[in-house]
Parts: sequence; structure tokens; C-alpha cells
Amino acid sequence: MAKLDEWIIDRAMKPLGQVAIFGILTLNILAIGADTHLPAFRAVEIDAKIQIGYGIAVADVDGDNKPDILLADKKQIVWYRNPNWEKFVIAEDLTKLDNVCIAAADINADGIAEVAVGAGWNPADTTASGAVFYLIPPKDRTQKWEAVELQHEPTVHRMKWVRNGLGKFELMVAPLHGRGNKDGEGEGVKILMYEMPSNPRDPWTTKVLNDSWHMTHNFDVERSEESSDGLLIASREGVFKRPNEKAAWKQIAGKSNPGFQGAGEVRAGKLSKAFVATIEPMHGNQVVVYTSFSQNTENSVSKRQVLDDSLKEGHALACGDLLGTGFDQIVVGWRGKDSLGKTGIKIFTALDPQGTSWRIMTIDDNGIACEDMCLADLNGDGKLDIVASGRATKNVKIYFNERK
Repeated sequence: MAKLDEWIIDRAMKPLGQVAIFGILTLNILAIGADTHLPAFRAVEIDAKIQIGYGIAVADVDGDNKPDILLADKKQIVWYRNPNWEKFVIAEDLTKLDNVCIAAADINADGIAEVAVGAGWNPADTTASGAVFYLIPPKDRTQKWEAVELQHEPTVHRMKWVRNGLGKFELMVAPLHGRGNKDGEGEGVKILMYEMPSNPRDPWTTKVLNDSWHMTHNFDVERSEESSDGLLIASREGVFKRPNEKAAWKQIAGKSNPGFQGAGEVRAGKLSKAFVATIEPMHGNQVVVYTSFSQNTENSVSKRQVLDDSLKEGHALACGDLLGTGFDQIVVGWRGKDSLGKTGIKIFTALDPQGTSWRIMTIDDNGIACEDMCLADLNGDGKLDIVASGRATKNVKIYFNERK
């Protein structure tokens, strides 16, 4: 484990609602009961020459039972082969505009990933921008893949593979704006679910999952072994949750929560009970946690807790148990220079099972202008690692989890 004095604690919420600035804290203050869990990460930069790094994903691309890293960069879709992280180009110049997002998962249990990407990125063009492609691999997956263009709505922004009630995966695609919108006003965003045909070159069937929200910046998928996947969506109007395919959407947060001004990033986590983490507003400065919400009421008012308000262009968010506490931590990245002139990544750890008090520690201090991130066990040691892409820093980094 890294020495305590190597870790800077930026802020802690104690008591709730008041931000107290701390320096280095002694070990016993950080203890949760009789146990102490401090992060120790080893950063490895695997690419220092990307252009933007819009989207990161992790999946087994070549079928060797090792998770690889995939990246949607400005003009290229690439993957890095585990464990040496050799870079291969899947596709490039799919549209005249930028790529913007990627979805990768083994959706048919054959041991290799299926990949879809979003491109044609121009958020100012709400009528003609956007593109969605399914990528068909050659026998040698290190070579270029075939791009099959699918129907789409304008301003395609985020996508993920989502398992439905029949156990089959569909592609969920969320634009940023509704068709013809100006300044977030007008039609709601048409969030589409794509059903893959037996021949992926044939037309895909689509259905509208929802069209009532505006500026749906990101969403999260809660994997389930017993039913269809759950969904969380962040929008200008609020944060909404659907526990499974048959359930109605429930509002977790919105204007009824004082201080809410829309949400950009959203992820689900668990302490003694479930929580929802967000970055607010879109591209915002606040790390927020919602707890004490009910999933049995149509529009429940959650307890809103601001953990940090010092970010600049917060744009990456993940939840998972990186420290082996039995509870989830929150990992946050931001891409704009904050008041100290820095970008980076922080980890937020609850100091009690209810999440009333949190420890905040810096994982990357000005080494990455974080555009996107995800968590995965890359080396098979049973511990979640962090994978992140940097916009202004033009890099891809792995933060290997080396906690004891």
C-alpha cells in the first residue's frame, strides 16, 4: 500500500452540508471501524497520442479471455490488446464529423465482443447530425472491421448494450437533444432501442424507449441476473430510474431537490442501501449523491448530498468496490482546469454504511483531462482497475489497483 503521506485528501463532508478542508489525516481518522481501506493505484499510460478520447469501453475483443480496452477517438475506433496494450484500428473516418461513443459487450455468449459506435457528432445540428454503426469483425480482428450504418436520431451521444426481458441484448442509443431542438427546447429526446436481426447487415428494428426528456447526457445500465437490466438516465429535467423492462420510470431527483440544475453523468452504487451518484449540472462542478429514495412511488424526493463542488467540466463517473470494503466507491474525472489549474481523477469513499460522511482522495493529480472512464479487472487479480481517456492531455491511462 502506498504511504499515507503520498495521498492528499482534498475535502471531506463532515458534518453533512458543510465542506471542511483537510490536509493529511492520520491513519486512525480514516479507519472505518477496525478496518482501514486506502487506495493505492499504479498509473500506466498506454497511449499518449490520441486526439480526444470521447468514449472508453472494456470487453474481450479477440477471445483470449482477457479484457481489452476500446476507444472511440475523434476519427478512429481502436482497441488495445491485453496485456501489452498493442493498438489496433477497427475503423476510421466513418463520417466527416467526429466519433462520439462506443458500446462493446459479448451479447451472444460466444466469448468475443460485439461493437457498435456513434459518430457524426455535432450537438449544434439537431436535424441532420449523428450516425450509428454496427461493426462486423473480420476473421483477424486486428484488421479493419466492416461498418454497417443503422438508422438514427440527430445528436447521437451515448450507447450501451442492454439485456431485455427475454435475455437478449439490444442496443440503447441516447441522443443529446430532441430533433429540431434549440437551446434544449422543443421535442423530447428519442431514446431508441435497436434489435439486431439474424443478419446484422439487414435493417434493425427500433423502438422508442422514451421521448419526454431533454438534454439526456448520459445513462447507466444496472446488470441483473434475474430479470431485464435496470436503467438510470440523467437529463435536464431530472434523474430517472427503471428497475426492469416491465417497470415504469421513477424520478429519483429533479427540481424538487433544492440546488438541482440538471444532471450530466449518472451511475448506480450501493452502500447499506442503493444510492445514485451524479455530476451536476451537465459538464458541471458538483459531485452529488442521492440516497433514501423510494422505488415504490412515481416521483420520490431523494436526499441530495453535494460531496464536492470544485470540479471544472466534470465528465466521467463510475461506481464500484475498488477498495474491498463491501460497499461501492465513487470515481470522478474532470477535463477542465479547476481553481488550482488542474485536471484529474478523485475517489470518494463513504465512511459509514449510510453515506453521511465521505473521504475524498486524489488518484490523478493533473495527469489526465478526463473525458471518459470505466472500471474493470484488467489483470485478473480480483480488484477493479480504472481506465480513463484524456481530452486535452490526449492520453489513455490505466490505474492498476494495488491495494493490499
